[in-house]
Amino acid sequence: MTAAARVLGRLAERGETLAVAESLTGGLVAAELTSVPGASRSFRGSVTAYATALKGEILGVDGALLAERGAVDPEVARQMAAGVRAALGTDWGISTTGVAGPEPQDGAPVGTVYVAVAGPSGVEKISALRLNGSRADIRRESVRSVLDLLLSELRENARAQDTEQIGGN
Repeated sequence: MTAAARVLGRLAERGETLAVAESLTGGLVAAELTSVPGASRSFRGSVTAYATALKGEILGVDGALLAERGAVDPEVARQMAAGVRAALGTDWGISTTGVAGPEPQDGAPVGTVYVAVAGPSGVEKISALRLNGSRADIRRESVRSVLDLLLSELRENARAQDTEQIGGN
């Protein structure tokens, strides 16, 4: 079973929804998710904000942050995930931003990637990646990494909910 199928299965079990904000992956995360039969039960949609300005205009990423640090930044990834979650009205939002090559961008070397998850109850997680390989390899690994990050958060969130339900704190 693919990571996308595991993510969508877990979301469907929980009755939760997902939106995706992509930059360097250019729609590959959404394509991976929609390749799974029944994806529409949980996947609401995506925004491919490839141009830096769109990250602010559509996803609500802070313009001063973008001007100061550029698009390849962990806080940008976090704001993209939170922004797509708000814009598309979902329980969970995930994002990808980084440099797939062939040239460095915003002072970051090729292979610098940030993926993020934003979810219910203030859940936010960012993962910094340093990837090697071709442009295609970097983009493919970014897709796998953001789906794995979401899957781990869904597991953590489920454990926290189970603890709350049995009287833990």
